[in-house]
Amino acid sequence: MFLARLVSEVRRAGGGLPRQFWWLWTSTLVNRLGGFVVTFLALYLTHERGYSASYAGLVAGLFGLGSAIAAVGAGVLTDRLGRRPTLLVAQVSTAVFTAVLGFTDGQVAIAAVAFLVGLANNASRPAVSAMIADLVPAADRTRAYSLNYWAINIGFGASAAVAGLIAVHGYLLLFLLDALTTLLCAVVVFVKVPETLSQAAAEAADEPSAPAVGLGAVFRNGPFMAVVGVNLLLALVFQQGSTTLAVDMGQHGVSTEQYGLVVSLNGVLIVLLQLPLTRLMEGRSRTALLVVSALLTGWGFGLTAVADSSVAMYALAVGIWTVGEIMNAPTMMALVAEHSPARARGRYQGVYSLSWSLASFVGPAGGGLLLQYGGGWALWGACAVAGTLAAVAYVPIARRSPQPAEVVAQTAEPAVVTV
Repeated sequence: MFLARLVSEVRRAGGGLPRQFWWLWTSTLVNRLGGFVVTFLALYLTHERGYSASYAGLVAGLFGLGSAIAAVGAGVLTDRLGRRPTLLVAQVSTAVFTAVLGFTDGQVAIAAVAFLVGLANNASRPAVSAMIADLVPAADRTRAYSLNYWAINIGFGASAAVAGLIAVHGYLLLFLLDALTTLLCAVVVFVKVPETLSQAAAEAADEPSAPAVGLGAVFRNGPFMAVVGVNLLLALVFQQGSTTLAVDMGQHGVSTEQYGLVVSLNGVLIVLLQLPLTRLMEGRSRTALLVVSALLTGWGFGLTAVADSSVAMYALAVGIWTVGEIMNAPTMMALVAEHSPARARGRYQGVYSLSWSLASFVGPAGGGLLLQYGGGWALWGACAVAGTLAAVAYVPIARRSPQPAEVVAQTAEPAVVTV
């Protein structure tokens, strides 16, 4: 009964979307199903290799640094070389570097290859986001981004569940299987997903000529950078779910098994609720959706302050901010696509992705310091304040769509696109 209902919901949610989008969706799912290494990298370094926790943190930081560089660099390449070539190079490079990392020994060598894995891994993000914007009409983009986000979480949940079983046979197998699925993802894109830059060029051709768009123009676009800034604020909050939440629960005597069950609730709820909530969100005010999502996120994390040792309260808090995440992610992606001139979608998506990379780099350290020196009330209270500030900021941001004159001023001439 449930499976039949889920299939029906998928068909309804995916109705009318182009076939190329579904092949891109399939490649995303395959890629995430094999995403073992990122999840288990710290455990591999400390338990398998015997390195210190500080070294594992350094490697994670270098991985995040590579991701941040890739967010902007791959965005430029997505507009200059094309979405498909950028995506293929990123996926093949990720597969190669991931396999190499499994055989690498020595602290310096492992850190260097981990940086390259982070660089290649995140390079595909602007290309995929730009492709979806190219393929899907504006009215359907929130739905399309929601489906893509759903695929990411299905793959992540499944890979996390089976990775531990695979690791019993050796961590090297995790690295090789991760590389293999990423390579398979590249094959799907190569065979089934066409280049979409020409579609973006066709959209740009319908607009009057304007100065070329470079990265400087993106960073000078005030309305768009306001979107990025608010997303960074919420992304810093979301980062606490995979870092300081575990520390806080441990300090309150929650067992590792209980922590695993509570955290897994995030993925389970996204898989179960993403499509039904997307249906409920259709036709709703974008401003209201973003405001509510920010409040649910901030105050959901804020509720952790009163959880104490109650597993049920921790689970309730995770459930609340997960609903906020489900509402926020696809709505924000559609908003970013709306702000992005057709010829510069890669750059805009890359800069937006940079906010997530910066949050992954700064969030864990900042949250850890707040928890250590201020305690749980300071950390989770700060999350509630951040969510409230984001909700207030969303009101003018979400209401203000780019005007035609603004879009023209940001749009590249068909033959000229600069870095």
